[in-house]
Amino acid sequence: MDAFYASVEQRDDPALRGRPVAVGGARERGVVMAASYEARQFGVRSAMPAVVARRKCPALLFVPPRFEVYKEVSRQIHAIFAEYTPLIEPLSLDEAYLDVTENLQNEPLATRIAAEIRARIFEKTGLTASAGISYNKFLAKLASDYRKPNGQFVIRPHQGPGFVEGLAVGQFHGIGAATAARLNGLGIFTGADLRAQPEALLRQHFGKAGGYYYAIARAEDHRPVVADRPRKSVGAETTFKHDRREFDELAAGLGPCIAKVWAHCERAGLLGRTATLKVKYADFQQITRSRSLVGPVASPEQLTAISHDLLRALLPVPQGVRLVGVSLSNLVPAVEAVGQQLALGL
Repeated sequence: MDAFYASVEQRDDPALRGRPVAVGGARERGVVMAASYEARQFGVRSAMPAVVARRKCPALLFVPPRFEVYKEVSRQIHAIFAEYTPLIEPLSLDEAYLDVTENLQNEPLATRIAAEIRARIFEKTGLTASAGISYNKFLAKLASDYRKPNGQFVIRPHQGPGFVEGLAVGQFHGIGAATAARLNGLGIFTGADLRAQPEALLRQHFGKAGGYYYAIARAEDHRPVVADRPRKSVGAETTFKHDRREFDELAAGLGPCIAKVWAHCERAGLLGRTATLKVKYADFQQITRSRSLVGPVASPEQLTAISHDLLRALLPVPQGVRLVGVSLSNLVPAVEAVGQQLALGL
């Protein structure tokens, strides 16, 4: 979807149409969750601090998020997807991979299916979508950004390697800013540079991910589209109005996060074996600390105790803390976890 949250707000409020809009917290320490294309022209981007966004675009209008509305629109969009294929792998509320090799419409051209889906989405929701079409997930993801907004782009098999060669490594899906900087430090700036590296060297510097980088530099990606992909983690975070340094203040911020994580796990019937603490400092440097147990975390009190232990290990903090968060990962169904614990007990 194109600027999904912001586009929904502009659709529902005519006064916002054609104006720079940011969805998120307008307060000084808020963060932009989504920006309209009018705002992006000023350099406003998602995850940008609100104070920076306002500096770039003084006319920026902040709108609070309405997640229930976004979820309902997402359900409408996925219902359209399901008319074409059961192989749908959601990435978020507004993005998914679809495998249409064999499809419910018996349509041989993926480009025609993409055009139909985009038209149906606009007809049903009044919102525009963009599509990337290719022979693997990596290239389809790259292509999806190539004709935004309200467009589509296809990378055919004979075009894949050449398309990748000309891109900066920072444009590769799965390579973030920190990894791109490490690659640049090795003299690797483009897809062509990446392709020239031996796989052993990439694995030496990047571990298992090095094998993935070696493959995508050759436009190879054999990952299938996995329908109903299981959730890998559940997390929550809070941003402080003012920087915090003391344990009691930081722990107080963790309390609501732990409650949200545990409530979600209870509703979903999940338990997690790995607890992770997230801390973001005043300069936006971010660190995480994790602890994995033999069995799943059994209660919110145990999650609290682990989170507090991880927090104490960071004190004294080198600077003020602006955000803390907690997540649970290595998730398993609660029924399965209880069965495992009973078996271990016997």
